[in-house]
This record gives sequence, structure tokens and C-alpha cells, in this order.
Amino acid sequence: MINKSVAIVGTVGVPANYGGFETLVENLLNLLPNSYDVTVFCESKAFPEKLEKYKNADLIYIKLRANGFQSIFYDIFSILKSFRKYDYILILGVSGTIILPMIKPFSSAKIVTNIDGLEWKRDKWGSYAKKFLKFSERLAVKYSDIVITDNKHIQNYVMEEYDTESTLIAYGADHVSAVEVDLYLKKFPFLRQHYIFTVCRIEPENNIEMQLQAFADQDIEYPYVIVGNWNASDYGMDLYKRYARIKGLILYNPIYDFEELNVLRSNCYFYLHGHSAGGTNPSLVEAMYLGLPILAFGVNYNIETTFGKAVYFDNSEELKQLLMSLESLDRDTIMKDMLRLAKKNYSWRAITKKYIKVFKQLELAETES
Repeated sequence: MINKSVAIVGTVGVPANYGGFETLVENLLNLLPNSYDVTVFCESKAFPEKLEKYKNADLIYIKLRANGFQSIFYDIFSILKSFRKYDYILILGVSGTIILPMIKPFSSAKIVTNIDGLEWKRDKWGSYAKKFLKFSERLAVKYSDIVITDNKHIQNYVMEEYDTESTLIAYGADHVSAVEVDLYLKKFPFLRQHYIFTVCRIEPENNIEMQLQAFADQDIEYPYVIVGNWNASDYGMDLYKRYARIKGLILYNPIYDFEELNVLRSNCYFYLHGHSAGGTNPSLVEAMYLGLPILAFGVNYNIETTFGKAVYFDNSEELKQLLMSLESLDRDTIMKDMLRLAKKNYSWRAITKKYIKVFKQLELAETES
């Protein structure tokens, strides 16, 4: 029996170095090629070695950037190379879904789109970009055979905004693990003491400035360590220039060594998560799987992801009050709740089986029609 084929588009590619969708694909490939012939579209510049296959999936390289403005054309080109050749196309994100109305009448491929967070709401985009992304989201929902949402709040939004059912599939996190500090004390001496930690993209909607200022405004007992892409934008470079020299703030550029990143987050006293946009954020579920006590910005996405069991703040003053009263929080209970909920809801094997179930559902529908 010949396997059906699946093309995966919309990511930088694999092997995964950084990013939520890349990690999703990395983990899907542990099971998905057992049932389907899988091809992953990759950004050529990001992979100088140009592997032909990875984890039993074929790799195709596109000579465009997978991020920023070029991501629109990167995704469109990947879809155009896929729509006549594969049985199913898994599209991650909505940057290129503006092409779907044009290819849908000429393709038998079934389209599955994970619309990610509500990208058009992000502060980093100007008004025209926001309108374009909202329009792309609308087309993705209308022309996809199955829409995937990764958070209950976004699932509700899709139903209310477009009167469309979506399939809820979250994000996995059991690829992370705790690392002992012994081998890293020389490089990161603050590991000897309590510290607060964040890893994220340096973007306005992640409330980085609020968090930095909360530490700068008062004498917090613990250092605050942030790992992020400070040099990726004027916004990030400006923040780095203003805060890098302030006592108690330790700012690192992206860390791609996974063990090194894990030693920093798995040993923090509290994990601070300021994201205000998006769905199930990868860094948040990873922090949960590490059993970290979490302080999170109190938007619906974060509350849904943590099942209301983290500690939440809604503004700068609330964050400052939390930081000054950390010793009064029931840290052990928060840690136990985070780990229990992560193990129950965010394992990659369970997530991958849900994606496979989506493709099987489409297969069954084809057989019955």
C-alpha cells in the first residue's frame, strides 16, 4: 500500500535550532513518517549542509528568508511547489495563505493550517501589515479543510469571528529536561544563587520593557536573567542599550545550545513570562514541563495554558508587588501544579498522534465521498 504524502511548509526547517514551529516539526517527525511520506520545506540559507533527508523526511530548500517580510513569499513559493504534488499540505502560520483561493480550484491536496497565535494583533506590525495578516487569517480559515488552533481561547475566537470549528492541538514540551549547574558555574556564576529567568523574542507584546523597568525601579533581591534576540530590531537594541548596565539585570543574546539554555531555566527561582499575544506559547509550556514556578502576564492565552494555576499580573505595579513578595508565594505548590499539568497535556507523542488523527480524518472523508 502506497503511503499518502504530506508537505510541511511555513517554518525555517529542520533540524530545529530555534522557534516553536520548528520544534513542532522536529517532534512530529519522530512518528509522522511511519504513516506518511513527509517532505519539509526549509530555508536554504539556514542550512549550509543541505541534508536531503532527516528523520525519514525529505527536505526541500527555498532560497528566500523564512522570517520577516520575505516569509510571505517563502510560504507562498513553498505552497506553489506543493499543491499539485502532495496529498496533504500542513501550513504553519498564515503568512502565505493569501495564495489559497488561487490554488484551491486546481488542487486535490487537502489543506491543514495551524493559524498560530493571532499574528495580526502583534504590536511589532504596522497598520498595513496587520490588515494583511488579518486578511490572510480569514483566507486560511475559509480555504483550509481543517483549521488547527493551539489554545482554547483562539479556538473560541475562530468560532466567534468566522463561525468555523477548529481542531484544538496544543504544543509539546517533553523535549526539555533539567540540567545540573556543576559544569556551568564558571560561565554563569549567578547559578549559585536565586535568580528570575525569561527566554523570549524581544518584541513589544512580550512586555520586556515592563519587566526590565520593574527590576530597575526597585531593589529586587534576585538578579533577572533574560535570553533573547536583542540585536534583531531597533526596539531590542534600544532596550539593551538602556538596561544592560543596570545592576541585577543580566541580558544574553540567543542561546542555541539546548543544554546551556536548559541549565539556565531549569534552575531559576521563578520563571517570568510576559507574553500578551499568541496562543500556547512554547517557552511557557516548556517552563511548565520543567516544573518551574511561573509568574505570567494575565491574558486569557496564558491563563488557559497554565489552567489558572500560575501566578498572574496585569500591569507594572502588580508585577512590582509580586517581585517584592516572592517569599510569600507557595512556590512548591505552583511547581507541582505546573509539572502535573504539563505531563498530562503537553507530551509530544500525544500531540503528534492528534496531528496524525487529523490526516486520518481527511483520508476517511476521501474514502467515504
